[in-house]
Amino acid sequence: MQKPRYEFYSSLNQRLIDVLVAGGAFYLAYQLRFDWKVDAFSAYQMWLLLFAIMAGRVAVNNAAGIYRLIWRFVSLSDAITVARSYALFSAMLLITRLVFPASLALLRIPVSIILIEFLVSLTGALGVRALRRVLYEKFSGSSRTLRRKKQVLLIGAGHAGVMVTKELALHSDIKPVGFLDDDPRKIGRVIGGLSVLGPVSTLAAVVEQYGVEEVIICIARAPRGLLKRLWVLCEQLAVPTMIVPTFEEILQGKVNIAAFRNVEMSDLLGRETIQPTFTEGEVVSSYRGKRILVTGAGGSIGSELAYQLTKLHPSELILFDKDENGLNDARLRIGTHNGQTAVRAVVGDLRFPERLEAVFSSFRPEVVFHAAAHKHVYLMEANPCEAILNNVVGTRNLLVQSVAFGISRFVLISTDKAVKPTSIMGASKRICEMLVQSYQSCDGPRFCAVRFGNVIGSRGSVVPIFKNQIARGEPITLTHPEVRRYLMTIPEAVYLLIHAGALASSGETFVLEMGEPVPILNLAQDLIELSGLRPGRDVQIEITGLHSGEKLTEVLFDEDKERLLPTRFDKVRLVDGVPFEQDGFRRKVPGLVEAAFRQDGHEVYRMLRKFDISFQGEPISEPVGDAAEFAPANVAPTPQVA
Repeated sequence: MQKPRYEFYSSLNQRLIDVLVAGGAFYLAYQLRFDWKVDAFSAYQMWLLLFAIMAGRVAVNNAAGIYRLIWRFVSLSDAITVARSYALFSAMLLITRLVFPASLALLRIPVSIILIEFLVSLTGALGVRALRRVLYEKFSGSSRTLRRKKQVLLIGAGHAGVMVTKELALHSDIKPVGFLDDDPRKIGRVIGGLSVLGPVSTLAAVVEQYGVEEVIICIARAPRGLLKRLWVLCEQLAVPTMIVPTFEEILQGKVNIAAFRNVEMSDLLGRETIQPTFTEGEVVSSYRGKRILVTGAGGSIGSELAYQLTKLHPSELILFDKDENGLNDARLRIGTHNGQTAVRAVVGDLRFPERLEAVFSSFRPEVVFHAAAHKHVYLMEANPCEAILNNVVGTRNLLVQSVAFGISRFVLISTDKAVKPTSIMGASKRICEMLVQSYQSCDGPRFCAVRFGNVIGSRGSVVPIFKNQIARGEPITLTHPEVRRYLMTIPEAVYLLIHAGALASSGETFVLEMGEPVPILNLAQDLIELSGLRPGRDVQIEITGLHSGEKLTEVLFDEDKERLLPTRFDKVRLVDGVPFEQDGFRRKVPGLVEAAFRQDGHEVYRMLRKFDISFQGEPISEPVGDAAEFAPANVAPTPQVA
């Protein structure tokens, strides 16, 4: 295929320049060797061989692919390629010098001439290429825009910082003023062409001195304390702050180093977050080629679960939810990123066994992830019968169909609120865990339940509520200043959930390691500061008192009855608990379900206390039917840490 005209002329120009450089270097080598007093024989030899040297240099460069390189983007690797080509030709001249006999004296170039010519020609070739890049970076875009360059300050003079300087050099409208770094060995040095101006504590002075308009944090996994300190400083200085992506995101091809993003809440968890990356092995083989049913696929966990499962290449994904809007969003998201997996969206309610039987009969799922549940603690306290019907009856119906149609694996998504439950929601999920164990048989499907705490950004999380309150200029309402919760990002929780599901064998309960519980008061203050505001001044935090069923601190296992054991997967633990009497449990479940169908909330509470689950909940004071009276219509209820 013929080269475009501009490529042809560019390549021709490069060759002409190299011809001139080679000729000048060869001439200069003789002058330097003889101190500008070249004798007649040497001068004759120089002019005789000059054009051969010029043509030879270009021919070897062409064979080495030098002219496929773009000069204005020349880099260190390109310079090494050029050096190899020039060294190869000089080696050829040296071999010629040693092989030719003395009778061919005109062709025997002195070794000193060869060495001098190599150094001069290489220096000249690299010099003109470097000059081309400097001129391009300096003047490119100047004729296209008259905008003043944005003054940018970089935090962190490490490898990521050097990569950022190279990327920013390609942007004519951005001017990095330098680095800030707390490493005393770097202060005052020049790294990546930029000076390290001082430690992070000098941020305010540097911003004022250089007129900095934006700060870029060049530390992909910056410590929480540093991020918060930078945000507070930049908020006071009214300077926006960005952060580079993680190297995992870059290597996976999601973004490049220049795809800066805003600092997010996940950056402030106080621990390293898990980056979902599946490799060949037990996890992949557990789901590859399988037909997988995901209930609650329109929710935060369910939709992310379905999305990550597509990376394991199941043959079919059946997305099941009664929320058609959320289900449609999940279907569209997966359809955008999906390759070979067939995706089916099914609208249905788990409480209707006939609908479930039809779904199982039509799609014949082999693996079931049960994420559908009512999760809002306060709402379920007001609607206890609905919690039992949706969570318990729905789970029982799903288990019945799973056993009847012989699925291979069943994974229940549970919650830390199921441990010593004080709420209807927690109690219903503990009953679901026990149902999973009671339906497990020796030769049946592999059942398991997986407990974890709160996930940032889900529909049940306080983070969206707090953000909305800040956006509306309202006070943040917190039930108690000492409330603490386990927190994870949605992607990392789902990633570990999928791993735990691969361990399912005989009705086990697993828990995910989530670090230390996070004080929700600190979370609220961080959100206010991340919004560019000041807690207690721009946004107030009001304490309203704990809601019914709410705990100060959740736990992931019952220390009185359970212990945690390691598994094959890091951050997934097995709950070693005391077995319960399953026959008696099965006899109690129908009474609980019957009370829920009768809409008798008080009887639901009474029945739950008969189960050996350490239920400590109390019914709301004045239920209306199966729904408590909320606050007056013009007063929004206090958000709960769910």
